[in-house]
Order: sequence, then C-alpha cells, then structure tokens
Amino acid sequence: MNVTLNVFEELKGILKDEQVTMNETILQQHSKDESYHTPHTPDIVVYPESSAEVREIVKVADKHGVPIVPFGVGSSLEGHVIPYDKGITIDFTLMNKILEVREKDFLVKVQPGVTRMQLNKELKKYGLFFSVDPGADATLGGMAATNASGTTSVRYGVMRDQVRDLEVVLPDGEIIHTGNMAQKSSSGYNLNSLFVGSEGTLGCITELTLKVFGIPEHIVAGRASFPTVDDAVAAVVSTLQAGVPIARVELVDEISIRQTNLYNETTYEEQPTLFLEFHGNEPGLKHDVEFTKEIVADHGCKEIAFEEDNAARNKLWEARHTLAYAFIHGHPGRKQMVTDVCVPITELAGAIKHARNTMDELGLNGGLLGHVGDGNYHAIVMIDLNDEEELWKADRLNEDIVEYALARGGTCTGEHGVGIGKMKYQEREHGKALQVMEKIKLALDPKEIMNPHKLIHLKK
Repeated sequence: MNVTLNVFEELKGILKDEQVTMNETILQQHSKDESYHTPHTPDIVVYPESSAEVREIVKVADKHGVPIVPFGVGSSLEGHVIPYDKGITIDFTLMNKILEVREKDFLVKVQPGVTRMQLNKELKKYGLFFSVDPGADATLGGMAATNASGTTSVRYGVMRDQVRDLEVVLPDGEIIHTGNMAQKSSSGYNLNSLFVGSEGTLGCITELTLKVFGIPEHIVAGRASFPTVDDAVAAVVSTLQAGVPIARVELVDEISIRQTNLYNETTYEEQPTLFLEFHGNEPGLKHDVEFTKEIVADHGCKEIAFEEDNAARNKLWEARHTLAYAFIHGHPGRKQMVTDVCVPITELAGAIKHARNTMDELGLNGGLLGHVGDGNYHAIVMIDLNDEEELWKADRLNEDIVEYALARGGTCTGEHGVGIGKMKYQEREHGKALQVMEKIKLALDPKEIMNPHKLIHLKK
C-alpha cells in the first residue's frame, strides 16, 4: 500500500466517511484559486469540524511527512491554495460557527470557515460590523492568513489590526493561542502578527478573536472626477492632511470607468474618479462633505456628487465593486490577472501612471484602481492563457509594477499576499530579513509540510 492510501485509511479512522475524500471532482475543485496560476490537484481533501480533528489530521501528515494546504473558499489571487506538492487539502467549510459575540467588548470569536458576509449578518443584530472588506465573500481564516484588507482600511485598518487572538495548530499538532482579549499587551513576541499573513506556512488557524465596530449612525458616499490621476491623488492627500475622517476612498482610472459604464449602463465622466464614503453622525458629516467639496475643487475636480440614500449609495459603489466582472464580461474567453502593490501615498500617482504607460506599451487590455488612502493599487489585466506572448507580457507588466514600487520604498503586495506569484520578489524586498523568515519557518515546520513552497522558497 502506498503512502497516500496509508494516509487515507488513517484519516478515515479519525474522521467520518463524508469528511475525507479522494473523489476526483472534489480534488479538481481544490486544485485552484481565483488566480491565473496553473491548477494542481491534492491527493486527499478533508473537512474537519473542530480544532481537535485538525490536530489529528496534522499529526497524521507529520507522521508521514505529507504536505498540508489549508483552504477557505479559494478566493485568493496568487496561487496560495494550489497544492503543487499534492498531499492533504484541509477545507474549513464545516468549521463555520460564530462561537461568541462580546458586544460590550467589541469582540467576536469565530471558527476559520465563517465568511465575512455571514459574520456581518449576525453582528447586525448587535449594531456592530466587521470592517475588513476585500471584495470577495472570503473566509475569515483565509483573510487572516493573507492579511487581507480592502476599501475600508484607510479608516479601520487591515486584517492584522483586527486580530486579538488566534488558535493555531502547529505542524507537529500542538495547539497554541497567539494573543488574548485585551486591547493591548507588552508581553512577549507579537505572535498575532507572525501568523497573520503567514499564508498557511506556519500552521492552521482554527479559531479567531476579532475586533468589531459599531455601525455608523450616518453614511454619505460620493463620486468625484478629475482631469488627471495626479489631481485625484493630491486631493486625497490634502483631505487626509485636513483630518477629514474618510472611511473609504477609491481611485478608478478612466479606462476602468469606461468599462463600468458599459457593464452597469452608467454615464459617468470617463476621467480618473474617486469614490468616497464618510461614516459618522449627520451634523458632523455635513461639515465633512462641505469641507471635502472645497478641497477637491482646489485640485481641479470637474464633477462631484454625494448620496445619502442607501439604494443610491449602493448604486454608486456598484461601479467599484463590479469592476472585475465588468472587465470579464467585456473580454469573453480571457482570464483575469489581478496584481497589486503598495507605495507611499506621495508615490501613488507616479506609480499608476507608470503602470498605465507600461500596459499601453505592451498592448495589454486592463484597468487600474486603488485604495488611494493607503497607497495600494491594483492592475486588472485580461489575458489569453493560450497565448505565450501575452502571458510573457503580463509577467513583464507585473515585474515592472513591482520593481517600480520597491524602488520607491513600497512592497510587492499590499493585500493579495505572496503565494507563488510574488515569491521571486521576496529577497529583493526583504534582504537579509528574509533569512530570519526562513529560520522561523524551519524552526516551526522542519519537515516543510505546511503549504510548502509558498511565501518563501527555502534554500537547502
């Protein structure tokens, strides 16, 4: 009997029959994420229901030296969950319980398979919401693993800022907690920050304690168009410097506005456009809106409109939230490649212009959008996976975007994570600090069974 069948039989001994499978269809479903990277099937997929079951699964994998890949809903964008070394994919779908809501402490305790929308539906009963919005209805375990962020990070912070404690099953099956429920601590190394963003390479997250917020009393959304990207970014910098508490501020370039007009049947000016949102009380927001109007006018704003009605706000944000689908719909037969970098805000306008020029020079179809309040922007490129030249051009664009960001004190990924797609830039970005990461990986996972060959490439 080979190793895979031995492992399969041992897993059947600790799980119910329906929790462990080698069904080819299910293996295929776990062979890919939302990225353009080549799919690859695992040997086995398991569906644990508890931390104790995850521990037993990991012990079996450790015993046989079999790779483990944690899996949420597969919405990652850099190949994080593709099991190139085969082995066991741990699907956390069944670990989807909201364990505790401590509304007076503004905390919630959840299992890793709980999705963002599922959590917010439950929190609404308490007048609370979870702030991190990466766009996809991702699992909270996956969001922690990649340190996800999104449109609201300019005010509320990224995933790392919301994590108070994680329960983690280490590669040897040991279960630890990385924090506590206190608002702050000066005790020991910050293990929360070590495991958030570790992309499943150090252990399996089996429980999360997260910070939540009160639902704002009043929300106002706006749209402002500008002659150039420089004007739009300068307007945001001035608004932030003035202390206006923007909850969201997104920049969408003119190509993307054209695409969303076609898809959503809107008639927005095809110019660099800011989508803004303010949270607070009604009198305060009236002042913020008027102040913002003055600021953007000083930076050449051509058109500005604000919406307070919920339906109108949703319609306005639809242009931003459906942009990926707008490009897919407009380019049938092509696959979407989405990449991101993050730079100091003062470098953002130059970075976006550089990306647009490079995209045009290479003859690639796509758009640019960004969380302009924190210097993070994305390139959406529609490519033909069967065209080798086009694949080369997409890779060249990605490299140029990253090199530009790194040369200006930025990072190769602001929120998508490294996976396999951005691994080659790690040494360039981190220098000797990468060796520290490698030592941590080997100390915790000496057999390299936890999501091997992702995030960092160990040299032996």
